Amino acid sequence: MKDKYLISVIGTQYVDGDKDVVKLKTVGEYYCENDIIYIKYKEYDNENPMICFDNTVTVEGDNVVTVIRGGAANSRLTLEKGRRHQCHYNTMFGDLMVGVFTNIIENNLSEKGGTLQAAYTLDFNAGLVSKNEIFIKVTEKEGN
Repeated sequence: MKDKYLISVIGTQYVDGDKDVVKLKTVGEYYCENDIIYIKYKEYDNENPMICFDNTVTVEGDNVVTVIRGGAANSRLTLEKGRRHQCHYNTMFGDLMVGVFTNIIENNLSEKGGTLQAAYTLDFNAGLVSKNEIFIKVTEKEGN
């Protein structure tokens, strides 16, 4: 069943010694289908609320997380613990292929929600671009 859940996302990015933190709290969908957990939510641009991103996070076991962002900017990041993937990342300046290496995936999601945490690096042309962390908390919304 695709019930509504409260979804909190904290994304942290480290670039050249600078730290940037983005926090989001919203309502979205959370469900499991064919042993894959789905977390779906909309994200609106802070500077232009007319711009919307449709985000889907899929979790396969304890080692693979895919973050798909659709809308004004499309991207698909595959996070697999201990592996590097080439991933599509769309920016306002054009499409990029970036390397993604995942150090940590901590999956504490269950039937009723829970937490998911990942730490990964992004590289471009074999040069480190940023270190990143994502923390997602999913809780049942009252009235489900």
